[in-house]
Order: sequence, then C-alpha cells, then structure tokens
Amino acid sequence: MSTKGFKRYLLLFTAVFYYSLNTWAQPSERVISRNEYIEMWKDEAIRQMVEYNIPASITLAQGILESANGNSELARYANNHFGIKCHGWTGETINKDDDHKDDCFRKYLTAHESFEDHSVFLQKSRYQFLYEYDVTDYKSWAKGLKKAGYATNPKYPDLLIKLIEQHELYKYDKMQDSFEPKDPELASTPGMTELLEIEASSMVNVHMIEVSKNKIKFVTVKTGDTYYKIAKEFDLGLWQLYKYNDLTKEDVLLPGDIIYLQPKKNKAKEKYHIAKKGETMNDIAQQYGVKLKKLYKRNEGMFGKSLEEGQQINLR
Repeated sequence: MSTKGFKRYLLLFTAVFYYSLNTWAQPSERVISRNEYIEMWKDEAIRQMVEYNIPASITLAQGILESANGNSELARYANNHFGIKCHGWTGETINKDDDHKDDCFRKYLTAHESFEDHSVFLQKSRYQFLYEYDVTDYKSWAKGLKKAGYATNPKYPDLLIKLIEQHELYKYDKMQDSFEPKDPELASTPGMTELLEIEASSMVNVHMIEVSKNKIKFVTVKTGDTYYKIAKEFDLGLWQLYKYNDLTKEDVLLPGDIIYLQPKKNKAKEKYHIAKKGETMNDIAQQYGVKLKKLYKRNEGMFGKSLEEGQQINLR
C-alpha cells in the first residue's frame, strides 16, 4: 500500500472509530414494550369508556397502533398517542412529516390529555353512529372507525381487531361497572415530555373567575386554552362545560370567549337585546347568561335563522 493510500485508510479508520465511540456513548431511550403500554394505560382506557361509552379495547388498540406502543415521536415529544392533527386546535402544536411535509399535530401537556381529547374527537357527528353498537362490540367499532374516515388504511379494522384479540383487550370492555374512578395516573412514559411538576402546576387556577350580571361564574378564554385545561382547572367534566355553554363537540374555543362554570339561567334581568351586525343567538345567550333553548323559546321562529341588525330579541 502506498503512503498516500495508507494515510487515506488511516483517516477513514479514525473517522469510523470516533463515530462509533460517540454512538456507543449516547444514552438510548428505552423502548416501551406492548405489554408495558397496555399495563400503563388500561385504566385510562377504562376511564374513557365509563365517561364516553367508547370501548376500552378500541382506545387501547388505537393507542398501540397510532403511537407504536408509546414509542413514536409524537407520543414521546408531544404526548400525542392518537395522531390527531391540528384542525380546530388552539393549543400547542408540533410539526412532523405525514401525509404532507410538516403536517401540524396537536401537542399535549400530558398523555392523559391526549386520551381525553381522543374521546372528545370521537364525539363528532360523523362518529355518532358508532354509539349504536354495544360497548363490547369491538369488531363493529373497528369497522365503523374506518367507515367514518378515521384512517385511510383499508386494513385498519383488521389491525385493530388483531391487536384486541391477540392481547385480550376485550376483557377491559366488561369492566365498566366494576371500575372505580381514580385520579389520572401522573407517571411519565420514559422519554416523553410529560412531567409531574408540569401536571401539578396545571392544577393551580390560572383564570380569574368573574361573575356575570345574571350571577353566574365564568372565565375568559386565553390563547392556548382548551376545553380540557379549563375543565381540569376547575374540577369539572368536559360534559359540564359543553352543557353549561350550549356547545357541541365540534365548537372551536377562541381567545376572548366566555366560558361559564355553572348552568346558565332561564331568563336575563334585562327584557330584551337589540342585535348587532354579525351576532348570533348563541352570542346573545352567552352575553346574558341565558340558556340557548330558553332564548329560542322566547323568540319563536328564530331557530336556524340569521339575526338582522337592529332586531329585538326577548330575554325574558
């Protein structure tokens, strides 16, 4: 070998050696096994089943599939276990190549929030037919999710069913009556951004409680708020926020919105309201703290119609 060739060989050997040394020195993130993932999140899946009537087996199987047993980038760095994208989301986000380059995904403070948001996501109108199936009918649920457009993979139902039967996840669907609600597990999944101290700090009230003219407690939405965060802050269920504020599962939360923490009243102190340009009946109901259905009852023929500027709306 020539001197020039030897030097080139030595340089290459040195580069490979130091690269390997550096690689060996790097601590690797521990890979979570499927059984560990199931054990870690089975109680959370049952909790969601109790509250939303979604089979625990389906929630677990989707989590396993979408997050690669909690090892995916989205799960580790954004606590996103179900691959839910940003549509209608005002919280933190993370970008990752998916169907398109730099697709936007939802980012959560905790994995528990991801499970909760997944359940809320499945309350959208296109998924409502699923709730006609029994909570133990995981096969119909798996096929229905594909039919509703949750995934584009034609084998998606088969993948879910295989996971459920292989790991006997269906047994959790029968625990609805025996399950005793506990506080959500705060333990972090190894390598994820979820931290106990962040979870603990989120329990401190960050919104100033105000009282409306109708003597109902409310808060004003800030940038980055979600229904889940507000519900958790004031120890309310998501269903309570939706009910108290005449919301549907598809309504988007915007900064400046009023969110009531108590049921609204049947009537306002004021007799009537003069509609402004662009106002809706829901806007008026929120402004005065009046139940939307009562507002429609006092203003017959208005359901489904747009308000005209200057129109009088009866409040009592």
